[in-house]
Amino acid sequence: MKIAILSPFYPFRGGIAQFNANLVDELSLSHSVKAFNYKRQYPKILFPGKRQTVTEEDSAKRIESTPLLDSINPISYYTTAKTIAEWQPQLLLMRYWNTFFAPAQGCVAGWLPPSVKIVSILDNVIPHEPRVIDRPLTKFFLKRNDAFVVLSESVGRDLLKLKPNARYITIPHPVYNHFGKKVERKEAERELKLLPGKRNILFFGLIREYKGLDILIEAFSKLDNSYQLIIAGESYEPFEPYQKSITALAAEGRVTLLNRYIPDSEVPHLFSAADVVVLPYRTATQSGIGALAYHFEVPLITTAVGGLVEMVERPGTGIVVERADSNLIAEAIEHFFKGGKRENYIANIVKEKERLSWSNFAKELINFYNTL
Repeated sequence: MKIAILSPFYPFRGGIAQFNANLVDELSLSHSVKAFNYKRQYPKILFPGKRQTVTEEDSAKRIESTPLLDSINPISYYTTAKTIAEWQPQLLLMRYWNTFFAPAQGCVAGWLPPSVKIVSILDNVIPHEPRVIDRPLTKFFLKRNDAFVVLSESVGRDLLKLKPNARYITIPHPVYNHFGKKVERKEAERELKLLPGKRNILFFGLIREYKGLDILIEAFSKLDNSYQLIIAGESYEPFEPYQKSITALAAEGRVTLLNRYIPDSEVPHLFSAADVVVLPYRTATQSGIGALAYHFEVPLITTAVGGLVEMVERPGTGIVVERADSNLIAEAIEHFFKGGKRENYIANIVKEKERLSWSNFAKELINFYNTL
C-alpha cells in the first residue's frame, strides 16, 4: 500500500517529528511510504521558543521528506494537496496537535480525491490553553477526515464532543527508542554536577503554565535535604516567577536548573540520574515525556488528568495523585521513596515497553485502516 504522511519531519525538532520518523521507519517495512514535510511550521514571531530545527547535538532521524506545506501560505495548501494526489496514495496520515494548523491541514485534506482515505493521529483535540477560535477551527479540520487515531481515551472523549459520529481507534503512545541506552548513575550525576547520594526528582520538557512546575517547586520545598530537583527544559513563558518561587521557598541550593532546549545528547544523563520523573500537570491528554521515561525505565509520579491515569495507574508504573496539589505531590514523592515499590514499578515498565512498541502501533493502525 502507498501511504503518505503529512507532518513535521527532520530538520524540525521535537517529539512530533521524532514520533513521525519512527512511524515512517516501521510502516516502510511493509508499505511504500512517502513523507511530506512543512516548509514553514511557525512564523518566527509566533514561535515561543528559540529555534524550531535540530542542533548538531540531536540524534534526530534524518527521514527523507518533501518540504511543501507553509502553515500561513494558502497557495502552499493547494500545491501540497496536488503533489500528494499526484503520488496516488491509498492513505494519507496527518498529525494534529495544535489548532494553528487546522486551516492548512484541513484545506489539504479537503482538496484530495475521494480515493485517498484520510486518517489523522490526534495528540490533542482542544489545546491545553484553549481560545475562542479553537472549536470552530478544529471542527473544520475534523470534518475533512475519514477517521482518527487517538493516543489516549481522554482525547477520544474530546473528539466525540466535537464530532459525535467520528470513527476512531485508541492506540497508546509508543515508547521512544532513539535516545540510546542509560549510562551509569555516577557518570550521569558527575556530568550534571549533582550531589551524589541524593534522591533525584526530574521535571523534563517544555515549561508552560498547564504543566504545573510551580506546583512541583512548592511541593519540593516541603521535602528535606535528602532530595534534589532537576528542572530541564525550555520555558515557553517568562521564567522569572518560577525563579522567584525557588528563591522564596529556600530551595535554590537543591535545584539543578537547565532552563533551555535540551539536545538529545543530554537526555540519557538526565534520565539515568533520575529516581523518578514527576508530571505535576494541571491538564493533559497523554505524555511523550512518559514514553521517554519508559524507555529509560524510570517510574512516574503524575496527576490524575487526561490519559495519564491510564498510562501510569493501570499498568502500575508509578503513583497517581488526585489533583495538582503541592501537598499531595510532596506526600507521593515521600511515599515513592519509602514504599519499597520502585523495583515493581520498573518491572511493570519493562512489560509496558514490550506492549508499546512501534510495530504494535503500526499493526493496529493498518488493521484499523482496513476497516474503513
